[in-house]
Amino acid sequence: MVSNIKSISLNGLEGSLVEVQTDISGGLPKIEIVGLPDMSVKESKERIKSAIKNSNIEFPSKKIIVNLAPANTRKEGTIYDLPIAIGILTALGKINKDKLESTIIIGELALDGKINPINGILAICIEAKNLGIKKVILPKANEREAAIVKNLEIIGVKNLKEVIEFLNYNIKIKSASIDIIKILNKKEREEIDFSEIKGQENAKRALEIVASRRT
Repeated sequence: MVSNIKSISLNGLEGSLVEVQTDISGGLPKIEIVGLPDMSVKESKERIKSAIKNSNIEFPSKKIIVNLAPANTRKEGTIYDLPIAIGILTALGKINKDKLESTIIIGELALDGKINPINGILAICIEAKNLGIKKVILPKANEREAAIVKNLEIIGVKNLKEVIEFLNYNIKIKSASIDIIKILNKKEREEIDFSEIKGQENAKRALEIVASRRT
């Protein structure tokens, strides 16, 4: 059986659709990932296997081929852990396909099945919206940032088991929402702190030097 899960690759601030195609067949038990994956994607095999087992699901002793399409685009990072795991479980018939329509799945798996936060979530969600995607399943820790993108259903999940239960209609998860105007108004009343700025070390150092000379 073949499954097809949608995800997104990120190159800088540019995102593009990736189809995680999974085929399970007889043969020597192994997982093979193709489609120009980098080392972190290739290493996902062990994370996925452990996460599935630790979610109380027997991992199949079968040949599993995962193709990240389009195959001519380099795939980097750990964000494909979750969509690959869901692709495997869908191909095994353990997940209902209904909620996968027009849905993007992204997230890094820990060995115990927990879903770790990822970088670049805002750019990913903006690209998902531009592609006409209706729903994004992502790490719980990223849901507030993702909720800044309007008209997109944001489903924050804590672990692999929770994703499975949600897709199989066993639990409901409310879409994350955020009042960006309220947050911006609050920020205007607060002092800006350099700890909120990621990177830009040279620029911050220059401002510190200027400030010190004016005191």
